[in-house]
Amino acid sequence: MLIEILVFPGVDELDALGPLEVLRNAAAGANFQVRLVSLEGTAEIVGGHGLHFGVDGALGSSGRPDLLVVPGGGWAKRSAQGAWAEAQQGFVPAAIAKVYREGAILASVCTGAMLIAAAGLFRGRRGVTHHDALEELRQSGADVVSARVVDDGDIISAGGVTSGIDLALYLVERFATPELAERIARGLEYERHGPVHVSAGSSKRASVQVTP
Repeated sequence: MLIEILVFPGVDELDALGPLEVLRNAAAGANFQVRLVSLEGTAEIVGGHGLHFGVDGALGSSGRPDLLVVPGGGWAKRSAQGAWAEAQQGFVPAAIAKVYREGAILASVCTGAMLIAAAGLFRGRRGVTHHDALEELRQSGADVVSARVVDDGDIISAGGVTSGIDLALYLVERFATPELAERIARGLEYERHGPVHVSAGSSKRASVQVTP
C-alpha cells in the first residue's frame, strides 16, 4: 500500500510528522510504503514553526498513492504560508481532487480537511477538522461530526493537531490489524483517544470508542 503525506510551506509539523512516525513504524509489520511528498518535489519544506525537513519526492512520482494524508496548518490565522494560502492558490486542492478521482483514499489531519473541502470533496460527506474551522467545514457542505476521527469510507478526517496520531493508528487498524496499531501505540507510550465515528458502509470498524 503506497501512502503519501503531502506537505507544503507553512504546514504544521506535528500534523505531518506524527502520522509519519506511526505509519513508518507500521511498515515493519504491514505492507506499507510511506513517503513524505510535496506538490512539485521541492527538496526542502519549512514548516509553520520553522522546522526545515526534506521530502521523498513529488506527489504521485512513485505512482498514484493508495492513501493520501493531507495535514493542515496556518488556517485560523490566515497565514501567508500554510493550508489557507494553499487553498487560495488552488494548486494543492486541484492535486487532491485529481488523485481522489483516480481512486486514492484521502485522510486529513486538522485543517487539512479544509484543503479537501477546497477541492469540493466534502459536500454531503461526514467529517471533522480543528475546532477553529468547524463552521467553515460545515459551510463547505460537510456533515460535521463530533468525534476525534471520522471514517466516511474513502474520506477519513481527524480533529486538531495531535489527533493526527489517533488518525494514523486508526489507519493502521483499518488497513492492517488492530494488534499492530496497539503495539505501535504502546511503543510510542501513547494513549489512544476517541471517539472514532465510522459511517455505515465503511469497510472497517475500529475497536477504539466507535460511535454509530
